[in-house]
Amino acid sequence: MALQHYQAGVDIMNSQLKGKERAVDTVGVPEDEAALRQNTVRALIAMVEIWMDPSYDLCFDPVAEKTCEDLLNLALQIDPGNSEAFTSLASVRLSQQRPGDAKQCLEQAWTSWKDLEADDSRLPPIPTRLALVKLFLELSLYTPALLVLQGIMAFDDQEVEAWYLEGWCFFLMAEQAKENGGTLDELTWQELGRDARDCLETCQTLHIDQEHPDRPMLEHVQELISKLEALGIQPSPDDADEGDGGDDWEDVERSDDEDEDVDMA
Repeated sequence: MALQHYQAGVDIMNSQLKGKERAVDTVGVPEDEAALRQNTVRALIAMVEIWMDPSYDLCFDPVAEKTCEDLLNLALQIDPGNSEAFTSLASVRLSQQRPGDAKQCLEQAWTSWKDLEADDSRLPPIPTRLALVKLFLELSLYTPALLVLQGIMAFDDQEVEAWYLEGWCFFLMAEQAKENGGTLDELTWQELGRDARDCLETCQTLHIDQEHPDRPMLEHVQELISKLEALGIQPSPDDADEGDGGDDWEDVERSDDEDEDVDMA
């Protein structure tokens, strides 16, 4: 069983960590120890994901919730401040219908690296950052979602899922603007819709060109483009400007209070 394999790996790595903790080190945490802590945390998170996966019977077990809590508490004891652990904990909090606590976890997940340059080795892996974006969107936290996506695409502008999530983010913003008087953050719903379509068209092109395996993603992209088409939203006339709407939006939003979207407001 996968859980047993992960548990065996965690036990081995924990033993190695205890051995390192007994060793005298006056310089600080060595790189190999930091990597060992990170790998142990990732194994624990993988176990949480198995417990939470509805395709397994485990998620219906009465001890599932406490088990996930215990695994993530252990992860944060092993590597305090670990962004991936806080992101996973935010997902658990959402499943518990605790959005306020989920926001706090996301803030802790993001704080330690949000100001790093796009090529900084201390940044979490792109899949971890994309998972964070999905949780931001689930909580309607559009500003931080776009900022994280900007960092990802500054490093790799061929990342299909980043274009998809940016398009989805702008689509959700356009919907919100349309429902609330026609504007959001000084942009009209039509402008936000056009930004969404630009991103989604780019995603569709990259998805096909790269023969990306995620078919449901492509189907959702095409569904969103069709909805925008039905609303009369056309892509920007100059293809070279695709995605620029996000930069324009960020210029409007870039201020000292932009992070308040994530704080407990």
